[in-house]
This record gives sequence, structure tokens and C-alpha cells, in this order.
Amino acid sequence: MMTGAIKNQVDHIWNTFWSGGVSNPLSVTEQITYSLFAKRLDELHTAKEKQASLLGKSIENSIFESDQSDLRWSCFKDFDPERKFAVFRDQVFPFIKSLNVRAGAYKPKRISNE
Repeated sequence: MMTGAIKNQVDHIWNTFWSGGVSNPLSVTEQITYSLFAKRLDELHTAKEKQASLLGKSIENSIFESDQSDLRWSCFKDFDPERKFAVFRDQVFPFIKSLNVRAGAYKPKRISNE
């Protein structure tokens, strides 16, 4: 059972979603998961930047290109709510969906009618 500060933070998140019109617990969980994933991508990229800087090399296997700074959590988290929503919906989410395709890990199965 959660108590104290963590419970207050979770309650605050649920109230924010509820007041924004999202009351389905599955939708809330999905939105939180995508947000955390976007944050983790930014953290991984930042670590790669620091390592490359330390070694005096360029970043290998970068997650974000130089023109994709708006897709980074550290950038879009400070946008006003409407812009944040638009950036996440129109840019970040499609970027996340494209990650496996770019890495070659996603291979859609072909369904044959044979």
C-alpha cells in the first residue's frame, strides 16, 4: 500500500488526467508509459552525448538527429500544454513508432490467403 508523498503524487497525476477528460485507467496507464518512454529515450541520448564529448568523438547510434530537438523530453516538457500535446501527438508518438523500423527489429508479418 502506498502512503505519504508517493500516494499524493499518484493522486495528483490521476486528478490531472481526470480533469483533462481521461478517466479510463488503461488510457492513463498508456499515456504515462509513453511519457516515461520518451523521457528514457532522452536520458539515453544525453548519456551518449556525454560519453562522446568525454571521448572527443561523435555520437554513435544516436537516438535523435540534430534537427529533432523538439522530440526530446528535456525540450518539450516545458512547452505550454497545447503545444506539448500537439508535439507529442504529431511528432513524438510517430517517432517512437518508427524506432523499431529504423533499427530493423520490427518485421511486419505478411498474411497470405493460401
